[in-house]
Amino acid sequence: MSARPQAGEAAPPLRPNGVVALARMVKLSHSLFALPFVAAAVVLVARDARLEPLRLALVAVAVVAARTAAMAMNRIADRAFDARNPRTMRRELVTGEVSPAAAWALLLGSGAAFVLAAALISPLCGILAVPVLGILLGYSYAKRFTWACHLWLGVAQALAPIGVALALTGGAPAASVVLGVGVGAWIAGFDVFYALQDLDYDRGVGLSSIPARFGVRGALAWARGLHVVAVLCVFAAGALAGRGPGWVAGAAILAATIVGEHLHVAPRGQLRPERINVAFFNYNAFASVAFALCALGDLAIR
Repeated sequence: MSARPQAGEAAPPLRPNGVVALARMVKLSHSLFALPFVAAAVVLVARDARLEPLRLALVAVAVVAARTAAMAMNRIADRAFDARNPRTMRRELVTGEVSPAAAWALLLGSGAAFVLAAALISPLCGILAVPVLGILLGYSYAKRFTWACHLWLGVAQALAPIGVALALTGGAPAASVVLGVGVGAWIAGFDVFYALQDLDYDRGVGLSSIPARFGVRGALAWARGLHVVAVLCVFAAGALAGRGPGWVAGAAILAATIVGEHLHVAPRGQLRPERINVAFFNYNAFASVAFALCALGDLAIR
């Protein structure tokens, strides 16, 4: 017998706090965008790194846990704003599909998992994990007082390749720092794109952002500038680490994809906000995965 409600019957109530709802709330699938750059960071330091399977697994756990904690904090911090924004009012924490208690539990659990995984890698990593977590979580409140919130996010993302190098080698070589700057600029540039969707809303409720401060033209210029920095840093990181043609090919694919993303979102300088989500899911996923595969291919060949 079908469990589907018949005409006139009430739909079954939501089942709040399910694993699927929690994963959807923090967009767990978007870890796909973070892990490829972690792989690229591993390639950069491979010659001097300790690549035991357990250590690599702990690095992956730390990256996913840190990202999950940051996303959960963002949803908790923005819950009241999300409820009034037409673009975000269907988010799980607003609709009740995820309760505040469950969101806080996920935040505390993932934050603890990040610190624990870092501590198991090395005592130094465990100590540094606490301030890093503070930077990650602090981003959720940055838009309340500074239009440079996107740069704050960039700094938080830049720490990932540097942290990977520290976890695998005990130090932070120049190549990993430069890659970190590149990753941070790439994410910050896209965050400016993403904030264009909420330009009018942010101005109306007093939230700060580059689009709210500089308008559409200024925001597009910021995004272009940040993405130029990102591409230059990715190429430079490979050169500093002595990587070969595989890395160069991956960086070229990344650069071409970023150019395509800008042309898609703002053809001839005219913003098409309805295209931003497609750019996020398609262009960024392809760019990060293709780059990582080329970087790993360079490592395998050489």
